[in-house]
Amino acid sequence: QVQLAESGGGLVQAGGSLRLSCAASERTFSRNAMGWFRQAPGKEREFVAALRWSSGSTYYAASVKGRFTISGDNAKNTMYLQMNSLKPEDTAVYFCAAPHLTYSGSLFLRGGYTYWGQGTQVTVSS
Repeated sequence: QVQLAESGGGLVQAGGSLRLSCAASERTFSRNAMGWFRQAPGKEREFVAALRWSSGSTYYAASVKGRFTISGDNAKNTMYLQMNSLKPEDTAVYFCAAPHLTYSGSLFLRGGYTYWGQGTQVTVSS
């Protein structure tokens, strides 16, 4: 059972930056991918970014592409989300997630992820 723990959220002004971290309870190379989702009040949880460990391939939602960067450090069992040029509409609870080891479907789909962290709040003021 993978356990995930996010950190790094907080309050920032529009145009600012934050870096989120997601610490995994086991060696990340044994997972095939990890991702970030977010959920704003009254809205559905939505895909933000994903990283496939084996190939290093990254995937982004259109709304964050060019502003957010996903990366990972196998030695530290940690995934990161660098968020730049933040906007008020980026305000949400951010969750890290991992699919089952054998999952080979789309990383954009919430249903493809089996393991979830508790989330970290990101608030962007205007």
